[in-house]
Amino acid sequence: MKTYDFIGIGIGPFNLSIAALAEGLDGFSTLFLESKPQFSWHPGMMVPDCYMQTSFLKDLVSAVEPTNRHSFLNYLVQRKKFYRFLTTEQRTVSREEFADYLCWAAANLNNLAFSQQVQEVSYNEQAGVFEVVTQRDRFQARHVCLGIGKAINLPACVNEQSDRCFHASEMMMRTPSLAGKRVTVVGGGQSGADLFLNIFRGEWGQPATLNWVSRRNNYNALDEAAFANEYFTPEYLDSFATLKEEVREKMLAEQKMTSDGITTESLLAIYRAMYHRFEVLREQPWAHLLPSRSVTRVTAQDNAQRLTLRHHLDDGEETLETDIVIFATGYRPAHPAFLAPLAHRLHLTRDEEFQVNTDFSVQWNGPHSNQLFAVNAGMHSLGIAEPQLSLMAWRAARIINRAHPDAPFELSTTPGVIHWRSEPSRDLHQVSQPLKTTQF
Repeated sequence: MKTYDFIGIGIGPFNLSIAALAEGLDGFSTLFLESKPQFSWHPGMMVPDCYMQTSFLKDLVSAVEPTNRHSFLNYLVQRKKFYRFLTTEQRTVSREEFADYLCWAAANLNNLAFSQQVQEVSYNEQAGVFEVVTQRDRFQARHVCLGIGKAINLPACVNEQSDRCFHASEMMMRTPSLAGKRVTVVGGGQSGADLFLNIFRGEWGQPATLNWVSRRNNYNALDEAAFANEYFTPEYLDSFATLKEEVREKMLAEQKMTSDGITTESLLAIYRAMYHRFEVLREQPWAHLLPSRSVTRVTAQDNAQRLTLRHHLDDGEETLETDIVIFATGYRPAHPAFLAPLAHRLHLTRDEEFQVNTDFSVQWNGPHSNQLFAVNAGMHSLGIAEPQLSLMAWRAARIINRAHPDAPFELSTTPGVIHWRSEPSRDLHQVSQPLKTTQF
């Protein structure tokens, strides 16, 4: 078995970022394993006219190494569309274009291995390495990074998926015919908004009726204010990690709309589309917005679904007959079976989640010289930015700095504009010496 310095399990954007930054490091061997036969990024969610919520400059590498060949700007140049792109004056890019960028980067990397289904990860005490077993091979690594993503989240009342009841992540793979159907979208975030608008416009045929159910009390806008974006900075992540657990939980709830809200552009597009159909064209309203409701029961009928809804504000119960129901209800943490040999060595939270350090290593009772890292698994520890693309390149560099003996990336920043934590030893009126923004 060849021993690698670093093995990543799962090739999504986060591990792809690590692979891109690690490629140019001499003497640092890396390998990234993926069960799928080729790279793909949420193929079932590539619905038309949907845009990213983060800037294209927050790509795989630019925040750390802008001259890296895997930058989005180099992608534009290599695809011969640099000038056309500039003329569009886009602040963000479509999901389709960002997915194409990721596929382009993956195709140019030589440290990726596909069709490798990881079956077991264990630790060899004698050799001082992790052992990673797939259906085809066996590998050794000094460090391992989990980047398998999350599992789909469905209400407990959904027993099985079908062509009439499924998660939004499968929309483009199922491509159902919605013409003349009663359709219900459940979930009040960006994915729910994107689906509602496309269905309203007849992307899969003109539905007879369209309902949009959300647990939230309204269809809330994404908080994109300048100071809200300070949550998506390395300084804030470090500061957040030092808070007490109950304070972190409170802050995450307060900051939810900075990541889970709906873009103003999408909300306006939906409102204008409904205004045009029902006020200008004077159609009898066939689309209905139903906030403050949870789906408590799904009953399959001959060719339809009966949904039982509970209203949060008055505890009323409603029933809704629909032909097709699509759950845009997000994702939940995944607990891979291949970690079973290490389960007794991992330190978990009371919610059975990884305890993740600020260098994205997982707390375990093994030697300090071998680390198990996890990406998109530590929002409870590190804050609202942890599962987002905003800090992708910085996160990748920080992980490499921990795994590499020479910490090759310089990640210091200028002081932030907000002083997040108290510093009682300093006089706030003494402005001649700038305050530090983080405490360690």
